[in-house]
Amino acid sequence: MKLISIIQARMGSTRLPGKVLKPLGDTDVLSYVVARCRKIEGVAEVIVATSSLPQDDAIAEWCKDHFISYYRGSEKDVLDRYVQCAKYYKPDYVMRVTSDCPFVDYEMASEMVALAKSTQVEIIDIKKELPRGLAVEIISYDALCRIHNISTEIRHREHVTYYAYEFKEEFKRASYEPPANRQYPQLRITLDTVEDYILCNALANHFNNKFISSAAIVAFLNSTPEVAKINAHIEQKEVK
Repeated sequence: MKLISIIQARMGSTRLPGKVLKPLGDTDVLSYVVARCRKIEGVAEVIVATSSLPQDDAIAEWCKDHFISYYRGSEKDVLDRYVQCAKYYKPDYVMRVTSDCPFVDYEMASEMVALAKSTQVEIIDIKKELPRGLAVEIISYDALCRIHNISTEIRHREHVTYYAYEFKEEFKRASYEPPANRQYPQLRITLDTVEDYILCNALANHFNNKFISSAAIVAFLNSTPEVAKINAHIEQKEVK
């Protein structure tokens, strides 16, 4: 089974422009995401998928400088960007990662890869709610292409796997149950606003380790409510 990880990245965030290349710890946000994705067991290749807009030239240059594979495609049709990117690698499965998750949980992701390998389903569901920013998504390449061919709604083109969650009965699925020490959905470990960036910097500076376990991050936030509350009031954008 061949599985690739595709990290969607762009500079044009409305709430925090250029967030993916902002400094974090001793490197930057995208370095954290790529490094943690490379630590996921069973991933054959990690690729950054950005847009062809001039503003995303910076991401392409970053990839060249860091010897990271990348693909450039549609800004709005992210589903097409994924399919066209994946096509070159001929994978069995695609892992979707977003570049605003510098502390993506490589341990849980490794377990999800193993589940996909053992079950050969089309999509892996996560049974419990997690802090925003830890999870990945795994979908078969065949299912991704099927969605690409039949979906026309804007929300399905902008949000790569959204169709598969809206029409669950159309896909063969397996459920992954995350460890209890990750099941704290009130925590926010993602990067969308200035407050999120302050919190992520606090984590990076405290641990000074790109590969710190997400379990340790969750435990730290639960034990230091003054840090967790930095971005606790932020509301996630709704899918439209």
